[in-house]
Amino acid sequence: MKSIAISGSPRENVGKRDAKALRYQGLVPAVLYGGATQTHFSVAEADLKPVVYTPDVQLIDIEVAGTTTQAIIQDIQFHPLTERIIHVDFLQLNENKPVAIEIPIRLTGTSPGVKMGGKLVQKLRKLRVKGLPKDHVDTIDVSIEGLEVGKSVRVGDVKLENLVITNAVEDTIVSVTTSRALRQAEQEGKK
Repeated sequence: MKSIAISGSPRENVGKRDAKALRYQGLVPAVLYGGATQTHFSVAEADLKPVVYTPDVQLIDIEVAGTTTQAIIQDIQFHPLTERIIHVDFLQLNENKPVAIEIPIRLTGTSPGVKMGGKLVQKLRKLRVKGLPKDHVDTIDVSIEGLEVGKSVRVGDVKLENLVITNAVEDTIVSVTTSRALRQAEQEGKK
């Protein structure tokens, strides 16, 4: 899994007035949870953009006051009008403690059902997966090689080594449905 380094500055005051002053300077107030203590710090908004505005899951090496900690984004708050990042919560990773992360799904192969005129419908774009940080992967590959019209791949069909998928097993990831053109061709064939 890819890792991005971010450096932050410790915050002395933790209040609304201080947070507003930080945002005015182009900084985002942040908190690091999951360790022995919570760490309050600020980080440049520009440094967060490659981590936030990506479909990939990112491990983040956060450096605050000379200490580097590996973490993931736990929660993020955006301004309701400008959609600028106004606060970020990071979760510190412990190599011996399982963590739940949403990992993007990548479809692989070519579906024979689509070749016949069926429509590919992807219902899930990410799967929630729990496991140790070292076992997490960048993407979950789902093969659509044998997907005929009317067939689907469900969460229960996906197997991952050393990871547990926490989505409902009956949830559909991807399916091939009958397209309008294919239905029309079938009806004309019956006449």
